Amino acid sequence: MPTLPEKDQQILAAHAGLVHAVVKTCHNRDLLPQLEQVLKLSEENGWNRLVASIRRILGGQRDISVLQDLDEEDRVITEAILRGLQNPETLPDLNAAVDPDHAAPGLASMVAAARRGDVEALRALADMATQMRDAGGDMARLASALSQMEQGEDDVEKLSRGMSPAGVKLVETILGELKKI
Repeated sequence: MPTLPEKDQQILAAHAGLVHAVVKTCHNRDLLPQLEQVLKLSEENGWNRLVASIRRILGGQRDISVLQDLDEEDRVITEAILRGLQNPETLPDLNAAVDPDHAAPGLASMVAAARRGDVEALRALADMATQMRDAGGDMARLASALSQMEQGEDDVEKLSRGMSPAGVKLVETILGELKKI
């Protein structure tokens, strides 16, 4: 099986929980009420096209038309769901670490945009925070750190309290990127 581009791998590392939840729900409709809560929140945070595609998949549609009108990130997530339905071995690793060197610039630019009041950035951060909290561990702590960064906090120790060394490095790298912006 071909390896996905690094950027796609990073997107999937950040959204692995959602991909797994959709695939599991397609196989077990009893999980639909839980997934509906996530989808509703995602819609409230502006991820309408992604949610519409996911709803079509939940409705049984499996062709490439579910990718129509999606941006790059939404397309990567939706393609992973479709692949996972065909072959569960292709599902992203739920424990994969997000590479700080690849994730930090994007996260920093989102935080900077949110600080300027960019509504789309605020929505994207809120949606990411929800998924990160569901993942637990460093990801849940990072969700809190990003929210604090948005408010101007830049104390590494405060932002990374309770994180693993990899989590601390990610926070440091994001803060470094924010200073460049």
